Amino acid sequence: MDAHFLPISRVRQAPSVAVVVDVMRAYTVAAWAFARGAEKIVLAESAADALALTGRHPGWVALKDGPPAPGFDLVNSPGLLRSADLSGRTVVQKTTAGTVGALAVKHAPLVLCAGFVVAEATARVLRAGGYEEVTFVVTGEDGRADEDLACAEYIAHRATGPDTTAATATGPATETAGAPGATTGPATDTTTAPGSTTDRATTDRAAPYLRRAAASRAAVELATGIREGAHADDVALCLELDRFPFAMAATLEDGLMVLRPHTPH
Repeated sequence: MDAHFLPISRVRQAPSVAVVVDVMRAYTVAAWAFARGAEKIVLAESAADALALTGRHPGWVALKDGPPAPGFDLVNSPGLLRSADLSGRTVVQKTTAGTVGALAVKHAPLVLCAGFVVAEATARVLRAGGYEEVTFVVTGEDGRADEDLACAEYIAHRATGPDTTAATATGPATETAGAPGATTGPATDTTTAPGSTTDRATTDRAAPYLRRAAASRAAVELATGIREGAHADDVALCLELDRFPFAMAATLEDGLMVLRPHTPH
């Protein structure tokens, strides 16, 4: 598998397979929303579009980055979301980078959205598909967010198998030379301890990538309160390796980019 690591700004055309990575916090939050019972997540183009959608669909709930705002029911924080009851609900999500990255590749035949919490499930989809080329969209800081790049590189490594080393970028995400068999549907909440779906060997392999993410600018800003709409547990929750057993796939449905849980066989 040839893995390409690109920032959003360098996505020029729809790749055949795209993995959009936002660890802190869009796709950690999305995974928690599914675990809390959400049926689907609509990825909105703008905050105004999110509010327009919930205005037309009174049962839907809106979620955004930053502090609470009028019209929005939730903020983009796994720590604040983990106690919410979203059973059967549709969530409309708008974030600074994660949703933008998915919309940039909305015409790709396969779009997976990922963070560390669904890393192995995402890698399983890629392994099962046997794809020759995969583009990882590193959403944060125009490709410089080390938590996103570390996660993308880790998923690429897991997808290529133990005998193949995925390419590693040291600066902004750049082009680097280097699903079938799945079902979609509502996710089931997971109440087991962090890392419960991961064996010790996998945890050890992931450790260098997780350390990079823990030292990233986003992690520091969340931990020190610079970013609004955050919970004290957000960083730890974003670094829970393989917390959930499902991947997440986004597809166009009636003109909207819709994210759903995606479980490889």
